Amino acid sequence: DGRFSGGTSGLCIGHVSPEAAQGGAIGLIESGDIIDIDIPNRLISVDLNDNELDARRKATQAKGDDAWKPAKPRERKVSVALRAYAALTTSAARGAVRDVSQVEK
Repeated sequence: DGRFSGGTSGLCIGHVSPEAAQGGAIGLIESGDIIDIDIPNRLISVDLNDNELDARRKATQAKGDDAWKPAKPRERKVSVALRAYAALTTSAARGAVRDVSQVEK
């Protein structure tokens, strides 16, 4: 799709959906977990059983408003232009396209 044109010289997974911020399973991954990548079948999975994933999901959801957010916020300066773009754009899972209906909210 050109997003990584010239930026890689081998396997690159550029987008996983649904995103962690939307409660996607990728948000349950922890350091040391084994990730299985099946290129021919276009699949990516984590080597965990359903009980472990359920326990992690419940623990994350128990955080209430802090669920599905980074444990430590990144310290970064976000320009006004980027904040304006983000306010009018859908999530990457929905195509990261402009949504002018956001102006009405």
